[in-house]
Amino acid sequence: MKSTSRATKKVSPVLLDQSTSGKIPVSPIRKPKRESVKNLSAITKTFGKAFALDGKNVDFENLSEIVNLKVPLKLSKSARSQIERSRRFIEKKMSSGEAIYGVNTGFGSFSSVRISESQLQQLQVNLIRSHSCGIGQPFDPNQTRALMILRANTLARGHSGVRVQVVEKILEFLNHHVIPVVPSQGSVGASGDLAPLSHLALSLIGEGQVWDLKSPYPKFISTKRLLKSLRIQPLALQAKEGLSLINGCQVMTAIGLLDLKKYSDLLDLFDVAASLSLESLRGSRKAFHPLITRARPHAGEIKTAARLRTFLGRSSSIGDSHASCGRVQDAYSLRCIPAVHGAARNAMEYAKQILETEANSSTDNPLVFADENLIVSCGNFHGMPVAQALDLLAISATSLSSISEQRISKLVNTHMSDLPAFLTRNGGLQSGHMIVHVAAASLVSENKVLSHPASVDSIPTSADKEDHVSMGTIAARKFHQVIQNLENVLCMEFLSACQAIDFLRPLKTTTILEEVHALVRTEVPFASKDRIFSDDLKALKQVLPKILTLTKNKI
Repeated sequence: MKSTSRATKKVSPVLLDQSTSGKIPVSPIRKPKRESVKNLSAITKTFGKAFALDGKNVDFENLSEIVNLKVPLKLSKSARSQIERSRRFIEKKMSSGEAIYGVNTGFGSFSSVRISESQLQQLQVNLIRSHSCGIGQPFDPNQTRALMILRANTLARGHSGVRVQVVEKILEFLNHHVIPVVPSQGSVGASGDLAPLSHLALSLIGEGQVWDLKSPYPKFISTKRLLKSLRIQPLALQAKEGLSLINGCQVMTAIGLLDLKKYSDLLDLFDVAASLSLESLRGSRKAFHPLITRARPHAGEIKTAARLRTFLGRSSSIGDSHASCGRVQDAYSLRCIPAVHGAARNAMEYAKQILETEANSSTDNPLVFADENLIVSCGNFHGMPVAQALDLLAISATSLSSISEQRISKLVNTHMSDLPAFLTRNGGLQSGHMIVHVAAASLVSENKVLSHPASVDSIPTSADKEDHVSMGTIAARKFHQVIQNLENVLCMEFLSACQAIDFLRPLKTTTILEEVHALVRTEVPFASKDRIFSDDLKALKQVLPKILTLTKNKI
């Protein structure tokens, strides 16, 4: 088999007769209908049309789209009205002389210290400066955009007592691409993401640093300098507004939601890669029979098995080639794909509900309920619901990477397949995919370490006033790294599975999988000899969105 260049034209897929009798039925998958509020097509097709935040309309799909497409934002009329009513109520309470936490008192252990009216504005500025204690590498601009959107969205609910100008200033920054530098370390996840959100607030008041997005490499400039060049006035904080900007779980939730969207896409792609691997290893389709999932009707398992049946069809020439083989059962990494991939889908759906609820919640302390004439101290800022959901996502993604690594292991192991050792013809002189598998094993092992739950840890802080914390932002950062590793393992499985398919020629897999194989081959040619496989993996990463589009359009 001759090596082809990266410029090789896409091979036309061979259409297969999939009407072979005696095979399991194919179950077509219906695309779920999206609610109109979650569909940004009108926004993204019309340049300049703004998305109106109202405190209850952010989800993992539209957040990702707003962030990636830099969709303009505005405040809805209903949210504006609610914010104004809440602020009037706070000002009325302040004029009565009543002690209100965070408004005219100190914070945390200093909550019993009363602050004079002449010092209320300075109190808020001091809070932001002192709490801007984040360290480590900053969140990237898109991650920061997401947390800014969520912070604006929670304030838009009107339970924080801030002025409309506070929310509008966040949106003004977003719409002018003024993105604060927010360090990724320093939050324990209660009272929310205090340190990182303080760096956001710091830029809003004209201090700290922001990203220089015009620079070809990562570069920071002073907020004051950029605001001056854009003729944007910094925010002058009033009573309670500093506290309201930093109380809540928007950092961990934003990072989680962006990575959840990526995880959703990767999960769909793993079903495709697994189907290619099963064909390459001449595995059986019988384990995906609909009667099996009907007998244990977990939603994720049902969906995964149906997708596999669609990709694998009733049979293929590869499938027919081993119809009379003596193998009774496949290894778990093939036979149990619906169980493992399906469990990941279940975890994803659970986490999606938790994170989207959090994104559209009021997380300040105290909370203002103007209609009920109440200002109530509470713990809505505690990140435990989000932290546990993110830990579950990391665990499920690690399981997904682990089963994929085992399929790669079998593809390179000649004792487990009819394929040449390490997927190369001239073993010894050529090492083939030997280290492709080793690298996958390394990433999976790293994921196992990262899957230790952050949410089971707690360290008392603030002189034992804040004596139980969630570590949710640590969970978010771990999940982010797990997802990066997961994507690379996926590329490795595609690389090895497509190489294996070529060794089975002239046999063919199903039409849709042949199209996927041809799409990969437009960027990554067959490896007739050793080469730098890390380059292939980088090229494959660029093909993933095309594979996702192709397969979504087919089912």
